[in-house]
Parts: sequence; C-alpha cells; structure tokens
Amino acid sequence: MITIGLTGGIGCGKSTAANIFEELDIPVIDADIIAHNIAEPGQPTLDIIFQTFGQHLQMPDGSLDRAALRDHIFKNPDKRHQLEAIMHPVISNQMIEIRTTLNTPYCLMVIPLLIEAKQEDMVDRILVVDCSEASQKQRVLNRPGMSESQLQQILAAQLTRQTRLSAADDIIKNDGDILSLREQVSNLHALYLTLSAAS
Repeated sequence: MITIGLTGGIGCGKSTAANIFEELDIPVIDADIIAHNIAEPGQPTLDIIFQTFGQHLQMPDGSLDRAALRDHIFKNPDKRHQLEAIMHPVISNQMIEIRTTLNTPYCLMVIPLLIEAKQEDMVDRILVVDCSEASQKQRVLNRPGMSESQLQQILAAQLTRQTRLSAADDIIKNDGDILSLREQVSNLHALYLTLSAAS
C-alpha cells in the first residue's frame, strides 16, 4: 500500500478533494480530526495543554475553549511551536496506527502542515491542493467568524504557495468547479492504483 500525503494552504479545498477520494473507497486519515479528538475531555493530551497554557482554557464542562486557545496562539506565535510539539507526535503516531489496519491499494493522509512539520517521511507521495490567492482569500473570508487579520496571521504561519508546490509530486488546481475537481481526483486515483500495483 502506498501513502499519499494530501496538503495545501487554508481554503484551497483539501477536505473537498479528500471527500471525493473517500467516495472512491479510498481511506482518508485526517490529521485535523485526530487533533480534535485528542483534545477532548479525558484525553492525556488535553491535560498537557491545560498544564502548558493555563487552566483558564478549560470550560465548565471540562472541554477545551478552542477559540481562546486559537486566539492565545495567534497573539503569541512562539506558543504555536509549543502546541505543535505537544500535538504533532501524538497525531503522527495515531495516523500511523490507523494506517497499519488498512488493506487497500493506497490511502490518503490529510496533513495541512505536512511540509512545515517536516513529516514528508510519513508518506510516499505529496499531493498539493492549490488555488489562486484570490480564490483562497474569498473562500476563507466566507467562513463564519473569520476576519482579514486572522487570515493574514494564518497565511503568515503557513508556507508560501511556491514552496509548497515545489515539494509536490502531484498537484490539484482547484480554481474551477466541482466537476473539474472530480476529474482531477479521478485521474490521480487511476495513477495511484497503477503505482500501487507496480510497487
């Protein structure tokens, strides 16, 4: 089985592309979903987050005030590295564990910070979902509660488009409609099946 690492900047359409692969019966292991799950009440990672960043982030029901943590990280960029040092090893280990249970020609690992976190060795090929900066900005600013300043902070924490594209083995251009996206995914699906059969 080969592992495809799907990545891309915010608002480029990673989740939509991943959903289309799932429709083709390809397993998708999503780092964001795992990140959400390991910061739920009762999880050891959540206790470490509270110890590191403060109990004020704990809601009355014991859950994490994710908005407050996000705001704290944006205001203190050095804290982002602390949070990543806590989260990334746990996320990586869980992704690898899930992969060992699969029996398919290939699987998809959706890792938004794949290149930034230097996790390229977890995958066999890097698939970058890309779109123009205008499309990216429009999509992200349409999200509830997203401001221009938040978008700029997020983009500043991510790689430039060119750096990400230069690391790609495969690229999906997501400036068109859903039919264009489906066609590109279908073509890559055929390629990955061929590569898997040959490996």
